[in-house]
Parts: sequence; structure tokens; C-alpha cells
Amino acid sequence: MSDNQVNARSNSGANTVWQIVGRLITAAIVLAITAFFTPGFTINSIWALAAATIVLTVIDFLITRFTGLHASSFGKGFVGFVLAAVVLYVTQYFVAGYSISWIAAIIGALVYGVVDYFLPGEQGM
Repeated sequence: MSDNQVNARSNSGANTVWQIVGRLITAAIVLAITAFFTPGFTINSIWALAAATIVLTVIDFLITRFTGLHASSFGKGFVGFVLAAVVLYVTQYFVAGYSISWIAAIIGALVYGVVDYFLPGEQGM
């Protein structure tokens, strides 16, 4: 393997890490905005926000991996909207300091979709 190929692989690995970090930061911002504007949806601390972001991302990844469905309020129609609401609701069982009601999950899925739509970059729940 030539030096150029080794450098290209190491740079692509670094880029992938920064892409993941960027997506997590964007997801945290979207989640914080969603919690702020959704009544009945609370996140108590920055650590709960970080943990919820990671949990939401992992749940979405697993659902996408095994079903091919993406939890997105827009772009996947009614199924994506319902899936986004369910993912927002289920996350409270994995993260302390994160609470949401069913109604707030439905409203939150809508708010999440709107905020996610207007932020730049490829972002999903």
C-alpha cells in the first residue's frame, strides 16, 4: 500500500469521526429546541440532553438497520412521523432527567421534524 493510500484512509477515518460528532451536535441542538417549544417535554440537564441525543441516535440507527424505516417526521410520511413520536417517548426509559408524555411526543415529533428540516446538513433522529 502506498503512502497516499494510507494517508487517504487515515483522513477519511478522521472525517468520519468529525461527521459523527457534527451530527450528534446538530441532533442535540434540534432536541433542545424541540424540548423548549414542546409543552410536557423536559430535559433537566446538559448531560441528560447529551445522553438522550446518543440514545435517540442509537435507537434510530437500530430501527433503520433492521427495518429500513427512518424515524423522520418529514420525508417518510405517517409511518416516519409515528416512529419519531415513539422513539422520542421510549427514550425516557433510558435517560434520567428526560421526560415526555404521549401528547408531547406527538407534538415533539412535529416540532423535531420542522426544526430538523430547517437546519443545514443531513440530520435524522
